[in-house]
Amino acid sequence: MTTTRMPALFIGHGNPMYAIEPNHHTHGWQQLAQKVARPKAILAISAHWYIDHTAVTAMALPRTIHDFGGFPQALFDLQYPAPGSPALAQRIQQLLAPTAVTLDQSWGLDHGSWSILLHTHPAADIPVVQLSIDASQPPAWHYALAQRLRPLRDEEVLILGSGNIVHNLGRLNWDANAPAYEWAERFAHWVQTELRNNNPTALIHYLSQEDAQLSVPTPEHYLPLLYVIAQQHPEELFGLPMSGIDMGAIDMQVVTVGMG
Repeated sequence: MTTTRMPALFIGHGNPMYAIEPNHHTHGWQQLAQKVARPKAILAISAHWYIDHTAVTAMALPRTIHDFGGFPQALFDLQYPAPGSPALAQRIQQLLAPTAVTLDQSWGLDHGSWSILLHTHPAADIPVVQLSIDASQPPAWHYALAQRLRPLRDEEVLILGSGNIVHNLGRLNWDANAPAYEWAERFAHWVQTELRNNNPTALIHYLSQEDAQLSVPTPEHYLPLLYVIAQQHPEELFGLPMSGIDMGAIDMQVVTVGMG
């Protein structure tokens, strides 16, 4: 039986309000999803599950987590009732051995995952599991770990990384037409250049860039990018179908692997 090698996608998720306020970003996510075959399951790596160890959600029915505050009630009322996949969680645990991976029964789907999936897979009928990001490990460790997930692409699992390449909440400009900070533009352009140059090594060592201090003051929103680019096969290039910086300091870059 022939299977479909699934792509891997990194999507800049941006403001949680995008879940209930469609815009050109969310329309772009929908159009991107329409170009992807229906997966058997989705593995999400979200910036918002950043803990001190590696874990994967292993429950049959993951809860929808509203991990934010100060937003309208309509956002808290949203549910994304996709099933989980204990079997996929065990497969991930197997692939990542000897790294210890906890089969988690308490987390669920946080907004880094469901705020995108509401637009890309609105029927919520595809099993979804989340993999945590181990806060105790450096970028190179995450890239190497993620490479061991590559066989999932040939098992019809869509790997989705959710974060933002530039993410500095302390410098946000809430003006809808706010221009990007120069440091944010420079760092975003540097990432784009290294992706076009097919240079994952540079992206792993992003902290060597002068603009990284402001653009990536904490690593959790950047690291999902490394999980996605680690899925690259030798013959594949990176795609950059969408970009743009919101509120001065949130890069909405989308990166694809395996989409031509």
